[in-house]
Amino acid sequence: MKSIVFSILLGSCLVPSVQAQNYVSKVWVADQGDGTYKNPVLYADYSDPDVCRVGDDFYMTSSSFGCLPALQILHSKDLVNWEFVTYIFDKLDLGPDFHLEGDKGIYGNGIWAPAIRYHKGTFYVFVNVNDHGLQVFSAKDPAGPWTHKNMGGRIYDLGILFDDDDKIYAVHGYDEVHLIQLKPDFSGYVEGSEKVIIPKGNAMGEGHHFYKIDGKYYIISADYAPVGRMQCARADKLEGPYETVVISNRETMGTQRGWWTKGYGFWSNIPNEGEAMEFERPSENGFGAVTLHQGGIVDLPNGEWWGFSMMDVKSAGRLTFLSPVTWKDGWPYFGLEGNLGRSPRTWFKPDTGTDIAPLTTYQRDDDFSSAKLKPIWQWNHIPVDKKWSLTEKKGVLRLHTLPAKNFMYAKNTLTQRAIGPESSATVELNAKSLKKGDVAGLGLLNVPYYWIGVVRTDEGFILRFYDLVKNQSTDEPLSGPQVYLRASGDYNRDLATLSFSTDGKTFKEVGGELRLGYQMKTFQGVRYALFAFNTNGKAGGYADFDNFKVKEPLADRSKNLPLGKVITLTNLANGEQVWANPHGMLNRSYPGSNTFNGTGCQFRVHDRGQGRIALEALDGSGFVTVTGAGLSADVRLMQKETEGSLFMWQDMLWGQCMLLSLKTNRFIGLDPRTDEPYSADWPGTIPNRKDGTVFSWQEIK
Repeated sequence: MKSIVFSILLGSCLVPSVQAQNYVSKVWVADQGDGTYKNPVLYADYSDPDVCRVGDDFYMTSSSFGCLPALQILHSKDLVNWEFVTYIFDKLDLGPDFHLEGDKGIYGNGIWAPAIRYHKGTFYVFVNVNDHGLQVFSAKDPAGPWTHKNMGGRIYDLGILFDDDDKIYAVHGYDEVHLIQLKPDFSGYVEGSEKVIIPKGNAMGEGHHFYKIDGKYYIISADYAPVGRMQCARADKLEGPYETVVISNRETMGTQRGWWTKGYGFWSNIPNEGEAMEFERPSENGFGAVTLHQGGIVDLPNGEWWGFSMMDVKSAGRLTFLSPVTWKDGWPYFGLEGNLGRSPRTWFKPDTGTDIAPLTTYQRDDDFSSAKLKPIWQWNHIPVDKKWSLTEKKGVLRLHTLPAKNFMYAKNTLTQRAIGPESSATVELNAKSLKKGDVAGLGLLNVPYYWIGVVRTDEGFILRFYDLVKNQSTDEPLSGPQVYLRASGDYNRDLATLSFSTDGKTFKEVGGELRLGYQMKTFQGVRYALFAFNTNGKAGGYADFDNFKVKEPLADRSKNLPLGKVITLTNLANGEQVWANPHGMLNRSYPGSNTFNGTGCQFRVHDRGQGRIALEALDGSGFVTVTGAGLSADVRLMQKETEGSLFMWQDMLWGQCMLLSLKTNRFIGLDPRTDEPYSADWPGTIPNRKDGTVFSWQEIK
């Protein structure tokens, strides 16, 4: 087994501040500043998250694949606001693939599905590196330094348990779940300890999370056959027998499966220019892996439990979600009492006893004035350190060109995760020191990929856009080597544009709308990428990058909850308005009817604190109120406001919402195929949002 060469990066935990007042965000944060949070808690690619609690502190790590530095440690006091602590290691060298040599590279391989645990004063991170075995990292302080051991073997997507007798066990495998004991010094595995504890045919998946709670053993896994869902296995004894149930299912939060790049997986070669590129169109309501899956649970100091998991959210990648957990009959169901297995998009923050202000995990903008890269940045592979610099010219990132046959083979490509649902990245490029055959610019690293940049030719400098799907370049004249480049992504519609400017103010789009897709070659969402390489097979000159800035048009969601406003609600399923029927129940009003757009279809949104609202019909009929439970959970109009009049507003973005009854923990909705009035017995929406539970709202001024 080859040894791992790595260096430790040190970091420090940030100190949370006091809860912000009237918070308006310029970047996506889950904390809404009113005691509630909105999923996803991380709107960027954090695949395969795992979380552990140490006292009042929570720590998270996730897959890094081929990106370096790797295995970030995030810290939180409330499971909603996460801060960067450190990367466990800077470099991982296990052969040519890690240096972008060969046809595959390490894209999509590398660091997969880590498990983070704390035991008797020590933090541990266990992770499989494909083809190189189980790696164990340990530290007394999460900020490091971290020590390392390579245990070998092939134990991927594992769950780790330190049992009461201090013995260490791992569970792994898909469908057939294996148990194996680790030696206490992590020098290897206890001989003869591996055994099958859950046979095939019990609907168990992979991505295991292993716990011992109140004397019982629990394994939570992601089942992908045929759609993503979360299974839980439980036993009185370590070796079983285990019984299994589904603890989370069907929860897409109104997200459709996006465009899919066909024919590429982590086993595939790096795409070459000219290869045929095909897309699979989005499914109207097919789940795939869009549902909540691959996660686990964590307890609070007060005894509450919360669930964390991920969803494959189109070209943004695998995002992290937070769910309340309800224990029922000894099972940790994701969701609320009365609505088990489904999770709210917006809910009250976990009661951790710590009140902190909304904050962002990373600073995305970078003027490169520091002598070190900001933690947001990761290299596509192991960098060639002598070929990049922040100090050769102060205040810029300098990338020296190295030979590469295309963008994905370009070494020293500096990347950061694209953040959804919409964002743009702009960078200033000075290309005057490029040599013939050099190209430098800004790319969208994915499969397919696109880039825009400056090419040095015999005649001088030209602006070039490249489209891998069409294998087509578009050139624009440049009067000089100084240019501003911009990549704008709509990660909800899986579309992007690339543009440039010579003055930093007026930008010209090149190439039109670009199709983005999710794929399993890199196993990640889109990454903004700064690159420089030479197409003539030799080292060339260099390019200077400055003033990298990210903008997020939908980050400020303060106007998405129309408190004190008068609104109409139009059901996306049928285009009919919600109507306060004189019979005393919430019904629907057809377009063209006498009641459509009347005062009975207009509601004032009253603020009841912590994201809770009450709706009062403007025709004087009263407050929208849930009565009864289950199928009899009618939605009535009552003159007197009661607890049944409280709803948690679910912001679905783009002027859409759902109304979660705090009486039933279910949503207001109706079946568009029938003439039934509204009830509050709907568990949640389907991917296309046209099942009768999602509304578009419009303010009446």
